[in-house]
Amino acid sequence: MSDRLIVTTSADAFARGLDYLYGIRSLAPDPEMIDLIHDSKNREVICTWIGRKIDAVNQRLHQILQDCHNCFHTWEQPNLQIFAAPFARSFGIDAICNLETEPITILVDVGRVLPEDWLLLVLHEYAHAHAGSPGHHLQFARSLTHLCLGLEITPPIVQPGQEDCLRFYPPCPLIPDPLAFWRGEGQEW
Repeated sequence: MSDRLIVTTSADAFARGLDYLYGIRSLAPDPEMIDLIHDSKNREVICTWIGRKIDAVNQRLHQILQDCHNCFHTWEQPNLQIFAAPFARSFGIDAICNLETEPITILVDVGRVLPEDWLLLVLHEYAHAHAGSPGHHLQFARSLTHLCLGLEITPPIVQPGQEDCLRFYPPCPLIPDPLAFWRGEGQEW
């Protein structure tokens, strides 16, 4: 499993951050999900912050991923990598599991929820990886329930045919300005 996205050798924080965003774009199902490279207003401050802090953020996500792995036997664990990524608002998502990459990639917009809720985003996407397919179906529900029980989170109650209610499970409040985190406002990393 990869725990670092090596995309640059630059010591300059802005260059490192910009290179990181380009690297993340290559792992996203649609590169335009990561549109900050085109944002002239926020790009410099966000890329500089990413260049300085992204390793610590990704290390925390990697720890959460390991907690999810620990819910399964080794042979049941999907081959995964995980990275923080600031998503374009137009996509309306806070995390995604890209089953088309090898290893499977989970991308999480950590600016969209409080750090204590990152686990909730990761376990949802991990359930997609474990189920091996997108969508919120019975196999996804089983994987999600297993993870919730293993991580001591209230599991969902799903009636047959109503699996679509799992799109937003487990629930967590969204932050109004997700770019605030990426600009370095708020919790220090």
